[in-house]
Amino acid sequence: MAEQGRRRYLGAVDLGGSKILSVVADEEGRILGEDRRPTGASEGPEVGLERIATSLEAALAGAGLRRDDLRAVGVCSPGPIDPARGVIPEAPNLPGWHDVPVCQYLGDRLGVPAILENDATAAAYGEFVYGAGRGCRHIVYITLSTGIGGGLVLDGRLYRGATGAAGEIGHITIDADGPLCGCGKPGHVEALASGRAIAREAEGVLARGGSPLLARLAEEDGELTAATVHRAADAGDPEARRILQRAGYYLGIGLAAYVDVFNPEVIIIGGGLRHIRDLYLGPAEQEMRRRAMAESLRVVRLVEAGLGDYSGVMGVVALLREGPATA
Repeated sequence: MAEQGRRRYLGAVDLGGSKILSVVADEEGRILGEDRRPTGASEGPEVGLERIATSLEAALAGAGLRRDDLRAVGVCSPGPIDPARGVIPEAPNLPGWHDVPVCQYLGDRLGVPAILENDATAAAYGEFVYGAGRGCRHIVYITLSTGIGGGLVLDGRLYRGATGAAGEIGHITIDADGPLCGCGKPGHVEALASGRAIAREAEGVLARGGSPLLARLAEEDGELTAATVHRAADAGDPEARRILQRAGYYLGIGLAAYVDVFNPEVIIIGGGLRHIRDLYLGPAEQEMRRRAMAESLRVVRLVEAGLGDYSGVMGVVALLREGPATA
């Protein structure tokens, strides 16, 4: 329990399109309580904000703490954010979330200061402070999932750019005539190497009748996703293996660009696709090392995120711990 009159504990939320993960941690970064629940994004921002607050309160209860034990709270969210106002202006995976005042709501509800950060930026900082980036000063974090996002720590400091939009490393063009990305522009890394891109390629294969195994697994899953393609590849399906290797090839082109531009000590891989090693990350690293400059390659390592699903919330904890000047 917190000392009388002294608030020591920090609440952090990773807000996703389908789930909310909340933790309460102490100032040393130890998680004392946590809660997971559906976002309910389709029910609108009012329901979503209520679920964030309720999830934080459940994490507090799990830690045996009360609201007045909290010093501050923070949320990391996908897509563009306005950290100065504490507002989510628009979130692609949260229908109807326009100019949602996350920080004002949580501040009023919980009676503490609140911050808002992009989820991949927060994950980069979490890995820098607590995870696979400890001891490094130059980090590129990349999350490989339905889409591709990222965050940067340069010279030991979280880098947000002039408007807070830095780190959109999934939106580097690697094929000027390539397929459209979710953002509407052609040939981005995300359009060629993400989970969505893998599923799109697989849909083309099924349309040609090219893989009975993949078709059967997609029917079993009820949808065709990168995970379905991975299952088929593990079962030896040549088309599924080709799709993953092709996506890995394009990811490697992007990785080479990150190596040459940022000269990082480590590229940290997060997101659900980080587990597809041989057929996806293997070709990606091979292509990265074939294309990037030798001096930058001399020091860079490609590693899996050390915090797993907790990279984002632990980044929020780190920012809160260091106070408003950093957060």
